[in-house]
Amino acid sequence: MNRKIAVVGLGYVGLPVAVAFGKTHRIVGFDINEHRINTLIEGIDYTNEVETNDLLAAEIEFTNDGSRLHESDFIIVAVPTPINENKQPDLTPLLKASETVGANLSKGTIVVFESTVYPGATEEECVPVLEKASGLKAGEDFFVGYSPERINPGDKEHKFTTITKVVSGQNEDVLETVASVYGSVVEAGVYRASSIKVAEAAKVIENTQRDLNIALMNELSIIFDRLNIDTNEVLKAAGTKWNFLKFSPGLVGGHCIGVDPYYLTHKAESVGYHPEVILAGRRINDEMGKFIATSLVKQMIHKNMPIQGARVTVLGLTFKENVPDLRNSKVIDVIRELEEFGVEVQVTDAMADFGEAVKEYGVELIPHNQLKPADVVVFAVAHDDYIQKGWEQFSQLLKHGKGIVVDIKSVLERETCPDHITLWRL
Repeated sequence: MNRKIAVVGLGYVGLPVAVAFGKTHRIVGFDINEHRINTLIEGIDYTNEVETNDLLAAEIEFTNDGSRLHESDFIIVAVPTPINENKQPDLTPLLKASETVGANLSKGTIVVFESTVYPGATEEECVPVLEKASGLKAGEDFFVGYSPERINPGDKEHKFTTITKVVSGQNEDVLETVASVYGSVVEAGVYRASSIKVAEAAKVIENTQRDLNIALMNELSIIFDRLNIDTNEVLKAAGTKWNFLKFSPGLVGGHCIGVDPYYLTHKAESVGYHPEVILAGRRINDEMGKFIATSLVKQMIHKNMPIQGARVTVLGLTFKENVPDLRNSKVIDVIRELEEFGVEVQVTDAMADFGEAVKEYGVELIPHNQLKPADVVVFAVAHDDYIQKGWEQFSQLLKHGKGIVVDIKSVLERETCPDHITLWRL
């Protein structure tokens, strides 16, 4: 494989891709974020996805100079594809990246997109931008492919090189080249999709399926809460059946599961079909923060606790455990709802950047050792740091060691819960 590779977008998805190729080839790693480039040059990945040793071992020229893409003939685009405040796809980062690539496109280059999109977006949205910026013709002067990312932030077992890579191309020759390039570094092998649209659709339904399964668990937890049944105990019992799928209730945020279904529903509505099941699942998951906050307030009322001015500590703000990523975290929904009840909320996080928390949500994180004793602790994100401390940590976190603990992820053992603590969980 003698292709000259460049990776555009060096976040959670792009950096592991760049490092994997950089271990066997000298490549270009491009990102518009100058701070990101400077820290990567120093061997620092503040997303914690890549170890320093692996980062330094890879031959990557990190740059924010788009002209360096001109010398590459295999360009991988891995930029975010978020949704806007109206829950519509926001292709701005993807289209801007396509402009940059197009302005520096050489004849014969293959451009492979990894960003999650709706079926048809690569050919309908990205290709015209590439053509306009380059003055070249897709399918003649340059070619495109699509290979959906499957990076799971914080997962050290399922990595870029150990997950089967779905690949697709504009034609058979392009497909084989894309398969060969990825196959040179992906140990798990590649799967050749029959078309770019099939590969795009496969990506969005992977996370849509997971979203719906979690939505079912969340709806069950609401029902079981009204029946005064512990959802976790029900799931343990049901899980003894061989074909019972093991999902659990929780907050569904981040930049994949909580976002991707909206790309599929957007495309479905554009062709005249209004999805019922997918949007119903989204509504349930989007409302879970409000349900958790309201359930907590009910628990406080049952305990004759005053609501106005009560202090609640929230452990964790990131969208999932053991990652510093704050994007689209649904913990903020719990916080905002509690604040509307007049509760004083203090938030801490063992992984998140304090400046990012202020920038993203206007939340000033408090160092763990500076937290004031609270009436309630919401165990929101199951960082290892919090799990290891177990029940003992609440003797300091709660006023006089007594109060309510809300365990969103059901990681604390009910059997060992101290008598002076009331446990509520999904």
